[in-house]
Amino acid sequence: MKKIFALIVVLTMVLSACTHNVDQTDKEADAENPDSKQTTEAVDDKTKEKETANPNEPGWRLDTSPIELDWYVHASWYSGEWGKSVVSKYITEKTGVHVNLVIPSGNENEMLNTLIASNNLPDIISIGFWEQNAKILMDGGMVYALNELADTYDPYFFKVAAEGSSAWYTYPDGNLYCYPNESYSPDQMTEDVILKANQTFVVRKDIYEAIGKPDMRTPEGFLSGLRMAMDYTAENGISILPFCFQGIGDIGSYAFESYIQNLLAIPFEKDGQIYDRFSDPEYLRWMKTFRQAFRDGLITLEPFIDAPAQIEETINNAGYFAMLREWTSLEVANGIINDQNPESIYIAIDGPSNSRLDKPTLYPGGVAGWKLTMISKNCEKPDRAMRFLTYLISEEGQKDFFLGKKGETWDTIDGKDQLLPDVYALLQEDYTKFTNDIGAVDTYWLMRNPVIVNKWRPEYPHYIKQMIEWTQDKVDPTQGLYDSVDPQADTEEGLMLQKMRQLWGRVLPQLIMAESDEVFDQLWADYISQRDALGFEQVQAYRQKKLEENKAKLGF
Repeated sequence: MKKIFALIVVLTMVLSACTHNVDQTDKEADAENPDSKQTTEAVDDKTKEKETANPNEPGWRLDTSPIELDWYVHASWYSGEWGKSVVSKYITEKTGVHVNLVIPSGNENEMLNTLIASNNLPDIISIGFWEQNAKILMDGGMVYALNELADTYDPYFFKVAAEGSSAWYTYPDGNLYCYPNESYSPDQMTEDVILKANQTFVVRKDIYEAIGKPDMRTPEGFLSGLRMAMDYTAENGISILPFCFQGIGDIGSYAFESYIQNLLAIPFEKDGQIYDRFSDPEYLRWMKTFRQAFRDGLITLEPFIDAPAQIEETINNAGYFAMLREWTSLEVANGIINDQNPESIYIAIDGPSNSRLDKPTLYPGGVAGWKLTMISKNCEKPDRAMRFLTYLISEEGQKDFFLGKKGETWDTIDGKDQLLPDVYALLQEDYTKFTNDIGAVDTYWLMRNPVIVNKWRPEYPHYIKQMIEWTQDKVDPTQGLYDSVDPQADTEEGLMLQKMRQLWGRVLPQLIMAESDEVFDQLWADYISQRDALGFEQVQAYRQKKLEENKAKLGF
């Protein structure tokens, strides 16, 4: 019995020593790899999150505790603020999310490049889809795949995200790294969706009517209308410039490129092949018309040399007769003019047209949208950021951001959800105070979906409504197919295209200011020859490939 008892004591001591050694080994392993325990806990938390998230319920409701998210907006001109307006306070109260808007004070690219280089990216980033830095962020692995975050934290995203918008930006690896605002997704384009375009040809109403409302659709009618306006203003002592156009810079002019090409209904492709719209006979005919207008003094140097602020001041004083200008850039000006002299407002009329007088094919916005929003890998709470993003793109979030809080900023009136009368009155009377104090409608446009919000949009005043209505039967919803066909700047074709644009920027003013049609023709021939030498055919081949990819994405 003594021998058996002694053996039991020895075995107990051995087992105790082994247990101690195992515990000590675990502690030493934890000391060498302190993240191992945290990683295990993180995996457990992630699994728990996935089990908790309901694909049929908004994920933001799972956690409404206070949190701050930094949101970088790649637009130095954006003046939105968070925390003062009724809408922003309501969103924070509802979701727990306070947004710190990060706006560049100067050059946007300089600031973003610094944030990238210092690995100090904010939680959320919004940047134009055409920007090179958007590609750098996604290609460089600096942002999360939204589909992966959604799968873990908020599968409700897949329920509210537009299929076309998601497909458009899905990478070859199958991941979605961004989501667009202002996107017209084909799957959301029902019959009740309100489409409009920005591009208009406008004239000063009182002068246009005084000269007999001339037909300005043909080159002859266009020139005649400008001459009659000049004669009328000279006789009546009205100081006015005959014609203005939107946007000119080192690489060309928006008005004399896609803008006028859309008014002339020039196609983007023929027989399935990408088309050179610049070489279209209708386009060249009208470019020669603008040349003639310049030689006749009907287009002056001011639009070429004046700063944007000077042009804006002239417009605010109704200082041009006719303009190739988007109505969205005239909202403030027409309001000022209407207050001073309602008869002098700008109105949209049928302007430059092709030789068949076809309706324009205006761009209403495409599936590519405008700004792309991403969640950076510097974000410490990607779960909350993802849930907030899902909330924003849902109809609930769109309504909250556009109309605000029911009973305080909006209500159902005459069967329609709309701003309260006093809130609407403030919108009409003082837009700056409206955005600062109320913050509804277009104040926070970062994730705005026009397909959803346009049904709640307040009625525009008559001096804006007329221009909008002029565009509505001229919209071409297929133009979105041709978004993003141009090569990126960091590709061989992109470098070629940049050189072509610089060449065009130099040639365009020379064409409009040419002394004769013969000089114009020579300049044009030289331009085409130089453009071809820079690799135009290779760029067109790239565009053709991208067009086919776009069609495949959208099922065309």
